[in-house]
Amino acid sequence: MDKKLKETATEPALMHIQEAFDLIKDDIRKMEDGFKKNLNSDVYLVSKVGEYILKSGGKRFRPMIMLLAARLCNYTGDKQIALAGVIEFIHTATLLHDDVVDNANLRRGSASANTVWGDGASILVGDYLLSKAFSLAVANGDMRILKVLSNTTTRMAEGEVLQLIKHSDADTTEKDYLDVVTNKTAVLISAAAQVAGILGEVSLEKEVALANFGMGLGIAYQLMDDCLDYISTDEDLGKSVGNDLREGKVTMPLIQASKKANDAEREYIREAIESEDLEDDKLQGVIELIKKYGGIDYTMDRAHKYIDDAKKNLDSFEPNIERAALIAVADFVIDRTY
Repeated sequence: MDKKLKETATEPALMHIQEAFDLIKDDIRKMEDGFKKNLNSDVYLVSKVGEYILKSGGKRFRPMIMLLAARLCNYTGDKQIALAGVIEFIHTATLLHDDVVDNANLRRGSASANTVWGDGASILVGDYLLSKAFSLAVANGDMRILKVLSNTTTRMAEGEVLQLIKHSDADTTEKDYLDVVTNKTAVLISAAAQVAGILGEVSLEKEVALANFGMGLGIAYQLMDDCLDYISTDEDLGKSVGNDLREGKVTMPLIQASKKANDAEREYIREAIESEDLEDDKLQGVIELIKKYGGIDYTMDRAHKYIDDAKKNLDSFEPNIERAALIAVADFVIDRTY
C-alpha cells in the first residue's frame, strides 16, 4: 500500500485525488457491475441507451462522495454499493433530460444520446433510470433514506424548471443563479453524503455536517464548471467553449461581468444572451468582457469560499484516511481542469 495510506489516524497526509479514488475503486467496480445487471431490460432500447450514457465516461464523482463518506462513518455493510448506484442513476437520468432541454449535441466528447436515438428515447430512458433508482432505493434503504432521495429529486426538478424560466434572461441575478445551482446540482451531492451518514447511523450533528459538506462541494463544482466553460479548450470540455452562453445559460462569470460593465457593454452582453444564433465573434467579445471585469476570478473566489466552508464540516469527524480522502476530493473540485 502507498506510504501515504499508512499514515496514523491522528496525522493523515495530504492526499491526491487518485489516492482517494484508489480507496474505493473496488466499490466503484462493484457498483458498475450493478449497472449492467440493473440495465438488463427486455426492452432493447432501454438497455442500449442506458449503457451508452453510463459508459460514455464521467468521473463517478457523486458515488465517490457516498462511498468515502460511508467509510468515514464506519459503515460495515454493503448497501452503500447499491445506493451509490442509485445516486448515479438519478444523475444519469437528469443528464438525458438536460441534453433534450438544451438541444445538446455532445456529452463528454461523444454524441449525446438524444442525437443518436432522438429526444423521445432519451426522455423515456431517463424516466426508466429514475424509476429504477427508486426501486433500488426501496430494496436497499429505509424510510429516512427514501425521504432524503425523494426530497432531493423534487428539488432537482424545481431547479430544472427554474433554469428553464431563466433561459436567455439577461436580468438573471446572482441569487437566481445560485438557486438554480443549489437545486439542480448541489442537492444530489449533498444527498450522497447525507445518505452515507444515515447508513453509518451517525449523530444528527454529523449527518447534517455531511449534508452541508456535500452542498458546498456541489455549488463549488458547478461554479468551477461555469469557469471552465469559458477558459478550457474544446478537447478538455468535450463540448464547445462558451457552450453555456450558446444554450442561453446565464452563469456567474457572465453575471459578474454584466454587473460591472458600462451601459454599452451591458447592452452588448444582453444581445448575446438573447441571441438565438450566437456568432463566434460576438461570443469572443463577451469572453473578453468577462476577462476585463474579472468574472472568472470572481467566480473562482466564490468557489474557493464554498470549498473552505465545506471542508470545515468535516471537523466533526476524527482525522483519518477517509477524511483526508474527502478533503482531497474537495481540493480536486477547485484544481480540476476538465
